[in-house]
Amino acid sequence: MGGRTIGGSVTALWIRESRSELSDDPSGLTAEEMVWEEGLPQPRAKQFRRSRLWMRSCLASLHGCSAEEVPLTAPPGAAPLLAPGWGYISLSHCVDACLLAWSPQPVGVDLERADRAFPADALMRRFFTGVERSDLVALQGERLRREVLDRWLIKEAAIKWQRGTLAGDLRFWEVSPCLRWARHGDLAVEIAVELRSQGDWRMAVAVADKQLLQDCRLCLA
Repeated sequence: MGGRTIGGSVTALWIRESRSELSDDPSGLTAEEMVWEEGLPQPRAKQFRRSRLWMRSCLASLHGCSAEEVPLTAPPGAAPLLAPGWGYISLSHCVDACLLAWSPQPVGVDLERADRAFPADALMRRFFTGVERSDLVALQGERLRREVLDRWLIKEAAIKWQRGTLAGDLRFWEVSPCLRWARHGDLAVEIAVELRSQGDWRMAVAVADKQLLQDCRLCLA
């Protein structure tokens, strides 16, 4: 298949529980991926193999091709990439699930358990902007935890969209009070974001063009 934009014009999402049955056949990996897997400790190697096979299966279904034809480059610990003309992808893991996104334009996603416990007040005061803190400072307990979680999901998705880093970019991303857009204060870039819930999980999707979120499809895979 040539380098052409295929797979549709909307953003597609796939979510998978970690305990779900997956292909474990190493023959589905590329030679390069087999080398990467050999350098990983167990069970990290098994997780790497299954996630790459899963990504190829999802993308093959979307693009109408075989899994072997999907031009995926996804080294351990690095953001996954597709060849030019095949669109853009983003991957996120939490303790018991995995989320994959595809879009014809750059995309970022983040996934967490909706009930994740963390020190919301301390995280807000350390990492959020002054405007964000002023919006949240009066909140307490479960309401504060939910609001901080949603903003954190959006910030991480935005950083993945940017292909930036938490250390270098977290302090610059500011989430709107309506939770529909985020702005990078240093780059003066504003993007569209969307929050979703599915079962026990909460997720955020970030794209530059809000039109890509209007028909965003979520598949259980």
